[in-house]
Amino acid sequence: MSSKRVSARALEARLGHRFADPSLLTRALSHSSAQDRGAVFDSNERLEFMGDRVLGLVIAEWLLREFPQADEGELAVRYNTLVRKEACAAAAERIELGKYLLLGPGEERAGGREKAAILADACEAVIAALYLDGGLAAAHAFIEAEWAPLLAEPAQRNDAKTALQEWTQGKGRGIPAYKEVERTGPDHAPVFTVVVEVAGIASMSGTGGSKRVAEQAAARAVLVREKVWNEND
Repeated sequence: MSSKRVSARALEARLGHRFADPSLLTRALSHSSAQDRGAVFDSNERLEFMGDRVLGLVIAEWLLREFPQADEGELAVRYNTLVRKEACAAAAERIELGKYLLLGPGEERAGGREKAAILADACEAVIAALYLDGGLAAAHAFIEAEWAPLLAEPAQRNDAKTALQEWTQGKGRGIPAYKEVERTGPDHAPVFTVVVEVAGIASMSGTGGSKRVAEQAAARAVLVREKVWNEND
């Protein structure tokens, strides 16, 4: 396991919950790559499964309470925005979850602490750990605190990456592939350039202060060029 992981006490403070069973939090932070050969090991995958459901329940109840006049269509758009992996990864980044993860040496070298998929999965696992240790109230408090900025945003259509994938699959072009081609700027303010490739059409690029923002920009560029979206979308 990685020796770079720091004490989880600071994370407990950030989560607003002191664990009666600290092993739950340890499991939530344990990526499958951290397994030692021959050792009994429980990664965060099962907790991730549960945390996804807890998140969905809390978000659904929250939306019904906060938007009493919204119809099912608006609620569905808001719900999908709030429970998607990108939202979980963003929350994980805000609480610096990456530095608490238990990773195997290979994943550590591969930059696993910054990978959106690993962060999103760990965030869902932490939600499950909060639920199991402190009940729905503990999970609810964390979700409302970290998802509040997203809840305040106006309801919008699907994000560009989702919209592009829906369009490409509808056209029989498969799933778009994203590739980082450049990183410039200082470490504290990097600029990423990402290219998106879709079968049968020319690739497009996008830039942003994170890989996810650059991917969204690249996806949007394709949607606009192919007249799926207009410039104002």
